[in-house]
Amino acid sequence: MKKLRIVFMGTPSFATTIFKALVEACDVEVCALFTQPDKKSGRGQVLTAPHIKQFAQESNLKLDILQPENIKESKEFIASLKPDFIIVAAYGKILPLSILQIAPCINLHASLLPKYRGASPIQQAILNNDGYSGITAMKMNEGLDTGEMLGFSYVFIKDLNSDALFHLLSKKAADLTLKVIRSYPYILPLKQNDAVSSKTAKIAKEDGMVDFNLTCKELRQKLLAFTPWPGVFLSSGLKLKSFECEETNHNSRTGVIVQVDQKEAVVTCADGYVKLFRVAAASKQETDALSYINGKRIGVGDTFY
Repeated sequence: MKKLRIVFMGTPSFATTIFKALVEACDVEVCALFTQPDKKSGRGQVLTAPHIKQFAQESNLKLDILQPENIKESKEFIASLKPDFIIVAAYGKILPLSILQIAPCINLHASLLPKYRGASPIQQAILNNDGYSGITAMKMNEGLDTGEMLGFSYVFIKDLNSDALFHLLSKKAADLTLKVIRSYPYILPLKQNDAVSSKTAKIAKEDGMVDFNLTCKELRQKLLAFTPWPGVFLSSGLKLKSFECEETNHNSRTGVIVQVDQKEAVVTCADGYVKLFRVAAASKQETDALSYINGKRIGVGDTFY
């Protein structure tokens, strides 16, 4: 049986899950891996390889690992591999037409297109409190997530944070990838309806800034959407690591501490109360809310900051 030859392009753990499924498939041969260049990270600015590269090296996979700054320069090499498909998942680079013409390029996008094109579909679905999300397998063109759709996989996302949804969708994407490449000759591609499309931007650290003028729903969805990064934090830099919200009427100003005990500090927000359990001051270790309040020498009736 002739194996399907695959060139894979991806960078984070989302891509690694799909890549691993392809490597382990008996009817697939992954002949090259493209990923982003190593980057400095952490306080020590240590040069760190992408997650997928680390996985490939630790697994002792016998394939070429390439990290070009300019993907255009790899055109001839990719063509020489004569791939049946180029699979792309969170690669982080836009492919030029010269690459797209070598073989069908299939992108695994973490939303149900045409909704949430762009860089942050997972976070946007959570921020909007959508009931479900999913994966779209798309035949790439020169646009941003505008190609014809080849398949979908749905998931319910109630109360999932972005980290949990990220991992769930990566497993769905792995299964969908194998189904699509195996049945590709029989799939009738579906054009996207641009009229109902939406675009998401790359998440920035400042997106996690919140205050107590927000509603319970807004605070809850921001915590879910921005876990693990950038988290939610006040303008002072204080990170709100763990909390619950209770919608109820009150006549107090927002941001006022109304109750403190061993388990929580209760603070008013726009339409209810925020029960704070764990916080972390800027450049400090995480602690319980009571310890933080005692350290700041504030209490009931004071503004939480």
